[in-house]
Amino acid sequence: MAQEEKPYRVYRGGRVKGRVPTLPRPERAPAGDGRKPFRFKGPGPKPKRPKGKANWRRRVLVGVALLFVLVFVWIVASYLALRSGTSAANKRLSPSAKAVLVPQSGLMLSHPSITLLLGTDHSTRIRERAGFQRSDSIMLLRTDPGKGRLNYLSLPRDLRVNVPGHGFDKINSAFQIGGASLAIRTVRGFTDVEVNHVVVVDFDAFTKVIDKVGGVTIDVPAPILSNKFDCPYATQARCDRWQGWRFAKGKQHMDGRRARVYARIRENKLDPRETDITRGERQQAVIQALLSRLTSPGVMVKLPFIGDDIMRPLTTDLSAGELVQLALVKKKTGHELHCRVGGTTSGFGGGYLLPDEERLRTLAAFLGRSAPQPPLPGSAFGSGCL
Repeated sequence: MAQEEKPYRVYRGGRVKGRVPTLPRPERAPAGDGRKPFRFKGPGPKPKRPKGKANWRRRVLVGVALLFVLVFVWIVASYLALRSGTSAANKRLSPSAKAVLVPQSGLMLSHPSITLLLGTDHSTRIRERAGFQRSDSIMLLRTDPGKGRLNYLSLPRDLRVNVPGHGFDKINSAFQIGGASLAIRTVRGFTDVEVNHVVVVDFDAFTKVIDKVGGVTIDVPAPILSNKFDCPYATQARCDRWQGWRFAKGKQHMDGRRARVYARIRENKLDPRETDITRGERQQAVIQALLSRLTSPGVMVKLPFIGDDIMRPLTTDLSAGELVQLALVKKKTGHELHCRVGGTTSGFGGGYLLPDEERLRTLAAFLGRSAPQPPLPGSAFGSGCL
């Protein structure tokens, strides 16, 4: 067998002179072929990221997740605080009042509803008014989410109506005689409007709620110098020199006490033409300003801390979920209509206001069945919509 040249050298011990043949390194490329040399990194730890280079994507994801958790916790805390206050407000409403309410069909967010608002003012600071339970403010609120409308109907407290089981009397006496139940039946009998919900507002305690939400902004239509009541001074001599409460024309921010005073003004010395109907319009303005304030972002942030306090002056059948729906409807409403039922002063004394014929047209406008019409010219007490 012919000897063939072997591709390797056999070493039999010892050292052999000459260079040991080696294969080319993998990372080396032939010179002049234009390719980028391949560098074999080999096993070992990965190179560390420079300390100054931030992982912004991870930070954004963590921030979004943290924000979502905070919003969720805030919503849960707000609802629990509101539910706690609402539960107490529901217990203050008598079972007889709940029984005369007409159940609403569907959600308030998608179906019309009518709520009766009764404002009571029986301040214990005034001896002659202590124990009074008459509803000084009577108002119907109709929400119509489908049409984006919110309608108010004010009923003067001196309207002479039939109080079921007690004959004809002022409409505000129904609450004094039989509480919210009789007030609901009286309003329903006079207006022929089915009431789905009721809210009884204690104006004396409402001042604290207004202070809790940071006050309200009210647009005063004309300057006011009121009659003397609730003197702000400590001495009788200073109260004797005091002329009364003053309000300038235009928008102004009011705390709880001043808003309550504005709602209670019975006489404007600067305009003798004002009546008890004008007083009802001022009460409407306070309630509407508070509703707008309650749905503002600033108050929503504080809701977990003041949700229980907001409900303390209220007695209602509305649940926490329904109150949230009412607030959302109020926020989305693009049109508000303000109506009032009026009449003529009676000729047999007692300070009664006899309902006029225009009230039927006004009620139809309130219910969205006809176009709204203003009070007749020259009628200080007439029915109509503004």
